[in-house]
Amino acid sequence: MKSRRESRHYNEKADTVPGMVLPFEIDFLSDHKVIRTGDEIPVVITAPEERLGAAVTAMNSIYRNSKANVVFNIVTLNESVVHLRTWLSKTDMKHKIIIFDPKILTGKISNDPQKVEAVKPLNFARFFLPVFLPDTEKVIYLDDDVIVQGDIRELFDTSVKLGHAAAFSEDCDSASSKGIVRGAGNQNSYIGFLDFKKEAIKKLGMRANTCSFNPGVFVANLTEWKQQNITSQLEFWMERNAKEDLYSKTLADSITTPPMLIVFYKHHSDIDPMWHVRHLGVTGAGNRYSPQFVKAAKLLHWNGHYKPWGRASSFSDIWDKWYIPDPTGRFPPAEDSGSPEDLWHPKPPLSRQIPQSPAQEFKPGHARDSSQIQEYIIVKCWPHYAGYPFVNLPC
Repeated sequence: MKSRRESRHYNEKADTVPGMVLPFEIDFLSDHKVIRTGDEIPVVITAPEERLGAAVTAMNSIYRNSKANVVFNIVTLNESVVHLRTWLSKTDMKHKIIIFDPKILTGKISNDPQKVEAVKPLNFARFFLPVFLPDTEKVIYLDDDVIVQGDIRELFDTSVKLGHAAAFSEDCDSASSKGIVRGAGNQNSYIGFLDFKKEAIKKLGMRANTCSFNPGVFVANLTEWKQQNITSQLEFWMERNAKEDLYSKTLADSITTPPMLIVFYKHHSDIDPMWHVRHLGVTGAGNRYSPQFVKAAKLLHWNGHYKPWGRASSFSDIWDKWYIPDPTGRFPPAEDSGSPEDLWHPKPPLSRQIPQSPAQEFKPGHARDSSQIQEYIIVKCWPHYAGYPFVNLPC
C-alpha cells in the first residue's frame, strides 16, 4: 500500500521569526501513522549526541502513557540531526527538530574547556523557549534523563498563576526531599547554588536558606515569559557570572540552576511533587525510595551522576521498559536487545543487544517514510523579538 501522502518541498518564503532559517521542510505521512487530534501539547527536550537515546526514551514514555496530541520540539546540534532522524523514523511521534547554534552563548559562559558550560551548550536551550516556539502560549520543558509514567496532559494542565512565567517543583517538597544526599544540607536551598559572599548576590536581598527548585522539569507560560523579559534576565546573569564567578563552588553540573533561581526568586508557581520525583541518579537512591513509591510517581528524574542507561543506576529497569535501541548501534548501553523492526513497541526490561542493521543516511533530496511533520530550524541569531532584545549575534 502506498502512503497517503508523501511530499517534500523547499519553503524559501516560510513565515518564520526573523533570524530563524528553515533550509528545508519535510512533510509526509506514512501507512503506520497514528493520528492524534485535539489541542497540541508542546514539549521541549534537548538531545546532545552522546545522549540521544535518553531523549528518545523519555519521549517514548510520554507518548505511550498518553493519548494527547503531543508535539516534541527536540533541540539538538547540527551534527546530530541525521542520527536523531534515523532513530525516530520508525516511530509515530510528532516532532520538530530545532538546530541550536552554540555561538548564541558567546560572552555568556566561560570559555574554559574544563568547565561544564563550555562542553554542554544545550543545557542553556531552556532559556530561549519563546524563540523556539514564538506562537505558543504554554509549554512543558523536560530534561532528557526523565521517564514519564503519568498522562502528560495532567502536567500540562498545571495552573501557572497570574503574573508567573513558570511552575517548578521545589526541592523541599515531601517527594523530592527523600532523595537528598545525606550530609548535603545545602542541596535544597539557594546557598547551595549561589555565592552569597559576592556583592552582586548580596544586593539582591535573597534569603540564603530559601528552598531551591530543580529546573529540569517545568511548565512555562510563554506569554508572561516574554512580557517579563525572562530570557534577557537570564542572559544578564549568565554574563555577570562569566565576569564575576557568582555561582557556588560546589555547584557541580547544575549550571543552569543559579540564574533561574535568581530570576524566579519567590515568583513562580508549583507543580505537583509527584510530577518531579528526582535524585534517582545519586548514590543510594534505591535505598531512599521504595519500589511502591517509584511506581506511583508520575515523572522520574535521574538527575545526578548515575544515569539509567549506565551500569550503576537505581531503578534502571523502569527506563529499560521504554528504551528504543539505536538502529545505528552508536548509543552506549552495553547490553541491548531488539531488532530495528521492534524498536517502537515497549517490552519488559530489555537485555540491550545492539542491532546490527546500518543506518540509512538522510540526504536533503531523499524522502523517507515517517509519520510526522518535521521542521529543521537553524537559530542563527537573536533578533529584537517580541518586545525585548536578545544580546549578541544581531541579525
